[in-house]
Amino acid sequence: MSDRVYLDHNATTPLLPEVAERMSRVLHEVYGNPSSTHAEGAVARRLVDTAREQIAALLSVNPREIYFTAGATEANNTALIGTVEEARAGSQTAQHVVATAVEHPSIEAPLVWLDAQGHRVTRLPVDEAGLIDLATLDAVLAEGPRLVTIIWANNETGVIQPMAEIADRVKACGALLHVDATQAVGKADVDLSRVPADLLSLSAHKFNGPKGVGCLVVKTGVECAPRSLGGPQERRFRGGTENVAGIAGLGLAAQLASADLEDRMQKYAALRDHLWEALTANVPKLRRNGDVTAMLCNTLSVEFCGVAGDVLVQSLDLEGVAASAGAACHSGSIHPSHVLTAMGRSAEEALGCLRLSVGFGVDEAQIDRAAAIIAEQVAKLRELDTNR
Repeated sequence: MSDRVYLDHNATTPLLPEVAERMSRVLHEVYGNPSSTHAEGAVARRLVDTAREQIAALLSVNPREIYFTAGATEANNTALIGTVEEARAGSQTAQHVVATAVEHPSIEAPLVWLDAQGHRVTRLPVDEAGLIDLATLDAVLAEGPRLVTIIWANNETGVIQPMAEIADRVKACGALLHVDATQAVGKADVDLSRVPADLLSLSAHKFNGPKGVGCLVVKTGVECAPRSLGGPQERRFRGGTENVAGIAGLGLAAQLASADLEDRMQKYAALRDHLWEALTANVPKLRRNGDVTAMLCNTLSVEFCGVAGDVLVQSLDLEGVAASAGAACHSGSIHPSHVLTAMGRSAEEALGCLRLSVGFGVDEAQIDRAAAIIAEQVAKLRELDTNR
């Protein structure tokens, strides 16, 4: 598999060697329950507390505001349902929730559920570049919503919303702000001392940590009802014995991301731009999706005009290049991306798009090889289409 080129880092990332080593040591040596009061439990508890501090340092939050989850999907569900249902329990009235039209499925599904429970859901449109209009946001905020949830960096296009401006507006109107920062953490500067969000979700496996672990940040004073009831873990916010090895891996991944974030961003952006330049030099009829001035450093969303994206993904896989036709959560779907159609792309145009995302382990030689393979496969598929 070493000769393959992995360009699907927005779906998941490889573990950093240091993270794998830390987790292996924990799995072999630390078997105590963090809730136990004996020495073995205390060792496990220290690992969990250390990870909480490492994540807090990355995000500029209080460690006690971090609650571990099984990943961003659980965190997103908890943030939306927990805050909205908590508010209704206190007032007995339906709540108003505001989101964008380009959210991840783990946000969209809870929104559909909340709508079915009688809550009001407003989805903000985006422009051709994938950005929301702040004036439209202001108009909706004037209606007094309970919660605003915004994806920080889009998982398909990499478009980064103007989070500082959004946060200022949301806080001024008195609403809660939740940000799905799953794709942004470890690839962008996510600093809650500058972007005063009330809740934030992330997953470890998006920045070279393990799968199956993440966290929800809930700022002090924010009321959010727990969704997993049971024992006293996570200060009674999430019952169940902690995944100590996964949490330790998440903490170390956060520490490493904090230490080399600027270098990482520069390296990834250089690889992404090199890939785009190589494609434009060798593949006609391309279109890049999203605002290039507000783009995640590692993400390139490209429309290959006249080519079916799912077929191209399969042909590239056979030639040793891993890519995606959209979000991994939509794998196998024949429906066009709701993100791209929200940006004004037709269904046919959206179905011709690939998401190419770089990350740890990718180098310039691999980019050159991948670009050559993509150019070759696009030419073959276009020729087959014209010969039908």
